[in-house]
Amino acid sequence: MWEKIRVIFTVPELRKRILLTLFLLAIYRVGWQITLPMVDAELAQQSAEQNSNFSQFLEQVSVFSASSLQQMTIFGLGIMPYISASIIFQLLGTVYKPIEDLQKEGETGRKKINEYTRYATVVLCLIQSFVYVRMMLLPGADGETIVNSAFWASPDNPTLTLGWQFVAVMIMTCGTIFLMWLGEQIDEYGIGNGISLLIMAGIVAQMPMAGLDLLQNSTFELNNFSPEKYGLETIITLVVLFVAVVSGVVFITQAQRKIPTQSAKHVRGRKVYGGTKQFLPLRINQAGVMPIIFASSLLMFPQIIFQGLASWTGNSMFDELARSFGQGSSFLYNLCYIVMIYFFCYFWTAITFNPKDVSDNLRNFGSFIPGYRPGRRTAEYLEKVMVRITYVGASFLVVIAIIPTLISTGMGVSPMVASFYGGTGLLIAVSVAFDLVQKIDSHLVMRNYKGLLEA
Repeated sequence: MWEKIRVIFTVPELRKRILLTLFLLAIYRVGWQITLPMVDAELAQQSAEQNSNFSQFLEQVSVFSASSLQQMTIFGLGIMPYISASIIFQLLGTVYKPIEDLQKEGETGRKKINEYTRYATVVLCLIQSFVYVRMMLLPGADGETIVNSAFWASPDNPTLTLGWQFVAVMIMTCGTIFLMWLGEQIDEYGIGNGISLLIMAGIVAQMPMAGLDLLQNSTFELNNFSPEKYGLETIITLVVLFVAVVSGVVFITQAQRKIPTQSAKHVRGRKVYGGTKQFLPLRINQAGVMPIIFASSLLMFPQIIFQGLASWTGNSMFDELARSFGQGSSFLYNLCYIVMIYFFCYFWTAITFNPKDVSDNLRNFGSFIPGYRPGRRTAEYLEKVMVRITYVGASFLVVIAIIPTLISTGMGVSPMVASFYGGTGLLIAVSVAFDLVQKIDSHLVMRNYKGLLEA
């Protein structure tokens, strides 16, 4: 392995791309630490400690947005507006004819959609940053604020002025646009997918804190799985579970259902062309990480809604429901989580995989699936296969999604440590790591070197 890493840095172009990517990621991490000029960092930390439930809500959003919502930095929104805009246009491609036509135009249509996505990102940034500033930087019902007193309109009125609110909105909007530009530069001149690498960098950056928390609360003695300290048996169990979970994620991420196909024979003169047997690969986890992102995002709203109903009606039942959804470990929360993951798996697969288009493409290229006539019969067969393997992929996502909750509640492990045993963060990290390895392999193979995954 060390020899392969040495080979990577002996290729001048590949070395240049990797170093540039690391430099741009370092810029992102520096900006991630810079708070808004009007925010008092100490007051913000105290507010986060007092409102732990709301801080957990912001932390869940930050996981898949490469942001720092708790610290209110210049990159506070992360790249979530860009991801949201991309998802919106992908969904529009299934229901809006002009966008669908652009998707079929190849490189020209893709560039046009990317242009529309950037414009939509700016609009979403302005809206989200305005809501964020109004929610976080203005005094609450108790009159407390995290804004530095130098930015108040007057000593008796601890409210951020309208001008400084506008400045905060523009800073956060420009921060997101800058991150979008960083991602595009990594795509163009670096290595890997820029946006995905930014998200992965935010996830991996939490590992030192989780490791430090694990070491500080560990003892290298047997303590019968005591929740007070992580004993030796707990540490060994965590290590074995981590290896098993990562191995399972890798296996399912790479798993495919290969559909045999055969091309038709063409006789030209005395030569016969075609007739070769090939495979049509269908991914087991076709939906990727999107079902978990959708499910976890939507499950943030019931807590807010039930808290509002509880304060409005004074009914204790709504208060109990708000606590159930706020904990993330209740039976009701996990039941809703599982059902929504299954639903969004089939929903996202139906959007991204069209059996009719695949069947038409096979027929246009002169290929067919043995035993099924081209056209409607082939499309029906592909749809039936996709329904079956999607169920397997959805079951895998459900297991990965609830493992952190089981470890946290069953073994008394802190949520920060348990989050690396499944959920959105682990799936994103593994998927991006595989994509990065494949990009590096393509450069190595092109120069007659062995790939990183080759023996």
